[in-house]
Amino acid sequence: MLMNRFLRGRLRHDLSEVELTALENAVSRTVALGPRETLVERGDRLEHSYYLIEGVMLRHLDDRLGQRQLLEVNIPGDFVDLHGYAMKRLDHSVQSLTAVRLAEVPHTELSRLVATMPHLARALWFSTLLDAAMHREWIFRLGRLNAEGRIAHLIVELAERLRLVGLFEEGELPIPLLQRDYAEACGISPVHANRSFRTLKERGAIMMKGEARLRILDEKQLRDLAQFDSSYLYGTGLLGLEALVDRNERADR
Repeated sequence: MLMNRFLRGRLRHDLSEVELTALENAVSRTVALGPRETLVERGDRLEHSYYLIEGVMLRHLDDRLGQRQLLEVNIPGDFVDLHGYAMKRLDHSVQSLTAVRLAEVPHTELSRLVATMPHLARALWFSTLLDAAMHREWIFRLGRLNAEGRIAHLIVELAERLRLVGLFEEGELPIPLLQRDYAEACGISPVHANRSFRTLKERGAIMMKGEARLRILDEKQLRDLAQFDSSYLYGTGLLGLEALVDRNERADR
């Protein structure tokens, strides 16, 4: 199955086989991109949305001088532009970090699913709202944490998201972000990012294995620095859900 990681660790268990099959059948083709290639430019007219099967993608905005602010890192199991279905254009650009493979879903097919399968439509809506929850957490990170805390937060968020979809082997983070990528995601200069990584290494929290390979040595320390609470990812904890139905609907399903 192309979409075997969609909502894994969250509410995939609440989707029926009929719904999952319908979602798979909505895929028109798969698309491959190499590293650092653009999928969607800000303002492009969109008639498809893309689900990430393999690899890592980035969402970003550029300022007038061409300096980039990273807005989100997408991993397998994510729709990278599902909100483009409703909005038809994105206010940001989407680019691959690594080589990627994507499932292309025409908006006409999404309209058919939304019209005929309201529970699946709600799951797709839930998926876009997960993005919004992560964006709010990123605002918290930029507004309330120092440089080391911001980097620590991004590291542990990625580790937790990878755990949810079964792609994290304890220790090494399989996402090859460069220090300049961390700087662009955390609102700090590359020099400040380099200094912060050095501090985290000296504390024994992480170890760098080459330019873009990172090993987590002390995740608890990173979580403490980041004031990290994974509830906003809606997997487990206070915000975890058992089902995508209202209480009075459960008996009718």
